[in-house]
Amino acid sequence: MKTMKVALLMTALMAAPVTGSFAKEAPPAEPKVLRDGDGAKSVRFENMHQTRFIELFFGTKDPKTGKLVAPCFNTMYTSKKPPASKDTSPQALVKSLDLEKLAKEYGVAKVMLNGPKIWMPDWVEIKMGKERDFSGMKAGWVAQLNLPDSGTIEGAPWKPMQIARDSKWAWTKGTKVALLDDPEGNTWILKGFQLGLNPQQTWQEYLAKGTASYKQFPAGWKFRVKTLEQDVIEIPDNNLATIMTDELFHVWDKTGPGMTNYKP
Repeated sequence: MKTMKVALLMTALMAAPVTGSFAKEAPPAEPKVLRDGDGAKSVRFENMHQTRFIELFFGTKDPKTGKLVAPCFNTMYTSKKPPASKDTSPQALVKSLDLEKLAKEYGVAKVMLNGPKIWMPDWVEIKMGKERDFSGMKAGWVAQLNLPDSGTIEGAPWKPMQIARDSKWAWTKGTKVALLDDPEGNTWILKGFQLGLNPQQTWQEYLAKGTASYKQFPAGWKFRVKTLEQDVIEIPDNNLATIMTDELFHVWDKTGPGMTNYKP
């Protein structure tokens, strides 16, 4: 899916020159995860604000098209409701993940971890496919990204980018949110708060510290904290969302026309 800063350095995906003998061999088996989105159905999840999660991206070549792709699995979206703790990715289990072993097990070139992060919207409607278990963490298929030839999805900090997305979500009235106002008059709302494997601050500490959390906060930008007086509902036009990551790997979504019902 997606909406978060993910670097997939897929040099291993670039095919080696094909020799005469290799060309005669049977093509490699299709990775197990590549069709996990087949038959995906729309599911609604409630009470998701401040749920802790990770995403796993399985970088591989689609043998049918030859293109670089990355099926994505998210621990927030499973057949069971999140636990009362809202922790769908316990730290011990995340640290126990063996990404190289997972890559071999599922027949892909590389598995990359996004997060752990804290999810900010309150409810989500998303298409979910096959559910799998990764080292004790259940995670549902939520997207398959098409990668550029470089095999890298990497947005520079503070630089907007667009992604295709078939989902919608909302921050509801009474929710405390972090907002950024840029010099062009756009307002951005924080969607994913980055914790990482070695968290440097809590969500509450971040809100209190504001721009002081950053080493290079952009000139002319403004940081705000607001308790919403009405729902902010995000349904991007043509399923094309505009997002941005900052230097701390937090993920922000643009608000206003074409993205949300209003600009907070």
